[in-house]
Amino acid sequence: MPGYTLTGRAQAPVEDVWKLLFDPSRLPEWWTGVETARVDAEDEYTVWPDGMPDFPMPQIMRTDRVNGRVLMSCQVTDIDFAWQLAVDGDGTGITLRVTAAEPKAPVLAEKRPSLAASVVALAALAEREHGPVG
Repeated sequence: MPGYTLTGRAQAPVEDVWKLLFDPSRLPEWWTGVETARVDAEDEYTVWPDGMPDFPMPQIMRTDRVNGRVLMSCQVTDIDFAWQLAVDGDGTGITLRVTAAEPKAPVLAEKRPSLAASVVALAALAEREHGPVG
């Protein structure tokens, strides 16, 4: 299965980064390319890409708080986004593993820059809102 891994680090506690990651309504604040998000049910939400108000993209979210993981699956593109958070010194290590079936490999490459920017933006938002650890 094609994919790649992106990493980052937030100078904020894991719990605070987790709160941002776990709340789909906050995605437009840090996920590059997401203009609007709507929570539809406990594990389901819909996002609208920037500049595409007529293109809803349903998503499914599964969480594992014990292991600090969130799996987001786009039902339109069939791309999975596996987020992993871990204590990293006095902050939080962020790992994003992006995978898709072989036919979607070209889309994965196109998304890489915006996803890398999203990892950075998630960390920056956590730092702004919750202040540095220590």
